Amino acid sequence: MGAVEQLVRDAATLEVTLTDAQAGRLLQLLDELARWNQMYNLTGITAQPQMITHHLLDSLSVSADLAGERVADVGTGAGFPGLPLAVANPHRHFTLIDATAKKLRFVSHAVQLLQLTNVSVLHARVEKMRPKEPFDTVVARAFAPLPRLLQSVSPLCGPRTRVLAMKGHPPAQELAALTAPWRVVRERALTVPGLDAARCVIVVRRE
Repeated sequence: MGAVEQLVRDAATLEVTLTDAQAGRLLQLLDELARWNQMYNLTGITAQPQMITHHLLDSLSVSADLAGERVADVGTGAGFPGLPLAVANPHRHFTLIDATAKKLRFVSHAVQLLQLTNVSVLHARVEKMRPKEPFDTVVARAFAPLPRLLQSVSPLCGPRTRVLAMKGHPPAQELAALTAPWRVVRERALTVPGLDAARCVIVVRRE
């Protein structure tokens, strides 16, 4: 089975439907990441099978939890989970935010290379942002403990905003420290093909 066919099949187990063309673009993203990584050390994961699992499939695992049209990926790093989600959800617009310019140079390059018209790249500290209107969904992977994450992304959120916190094991202590006006609306275990590690997503809203 070819890499494109395998990626399409594995994504389907995450309730993500990829065309062969979309899967090809995602694999092109990894090829470019590997090339840039030789110069800029963007990721510690360098073997393609692990990159597919840890970068592509792990990112796509929360696609079913997205809501609305405007999505912010805070602390995007080298573009994950924002870039894979943008490829898989062309009807949504993604703003990829990070405070590290080096990584955003790669993200901006990848956006042009993949011709992603639904992605904006923003060099900023998220807690200092003041958008004109709230995002529909805010997603964060390995950004900060849940209470600090919510404090940081608060300026991006309105009463209908979903915050998706991507975690490993369910963070019992972080959840216990959650205070009003934030409320957990969903907690979902994630099974990522080929990834032998715990994953979950915590969906939070502000009331």
